[in-house]
Amino acid sequence: MTRAKPFLLTLAILFGIAMQVSSAKARDIQTAIFAGGCFWCVEADFDMVKGVISTTSGYTGGTTRNPTYKQVTKGGTGHYEAVRIRFDAHVVSYKELVDIFWRTVDPLDAGGQFCDRGASYRTAVFVKGGAQRMVAEASKAEADKAISGKIVTPILNAGAFYRAEAIHQGYYLGKKRVLTRFGYVTQAKAYKSYREGCGRDKRVRQIWGSAAPFAGS
Repeated sequence: MTRAKPFLLTLAILFGIAMQVSSAKARDIQTAIFAGGCFWCVEADFDMVKGVISTTSGYTGGTTRNPTYKQVTKGGTGHYEAVRIRFDAHVVSYKELVDIFWRTVDPLDAGGQFCDRGASYRTAVFVKGGAQRMVAEASKAEADKAISGKIVTPILNAGAFYRAEAIHQGYYLGKKRVLTRFGYVTQAKAYKSYREGCGRDKRVRQIWGSAAPFAGS
């Protein structure tokens, strides 16, 4: 009986590993990339979507390799502030994410988003392959019919995505204290003040009304 214990323990470990591998294979992990103005806000919105595994703020769509935040916001790099979203397609589909995206931005504005102006704050959907493009185009056509005005957000082929500096990852949850016009406050508080002051949710509600999933009342 004593000799059987190590054998049974080994079987239990192997069974546990097999179950973990099976569970991982059961998930269909895919990636979506959206530019929706300030990437802090896009992260904050999509982190609330069931099925989203992770969000990463970064830069894409331009020509400068390994750009910095300062370079991108200054202009001339061609990059957008964007967020790469990893999601389980068994829980939330790519179409559902694109549908949500339209309703979290002002897709009628070609010059930036809300109080943030300039090329780096433009909106875009970056697609990987023909399947994503077909879904994104169909979603855009549906969204176009749902609002007054013409959606100007382009659907572009995804290229290199450069992860933004550490301070920009999960900024809306940050506890580090930063200097603002109101004095030193946490990143989370600075983010909240910025989002309210920039009028993001107010404008999204004007466009989408009750269809805006995160803009509140």
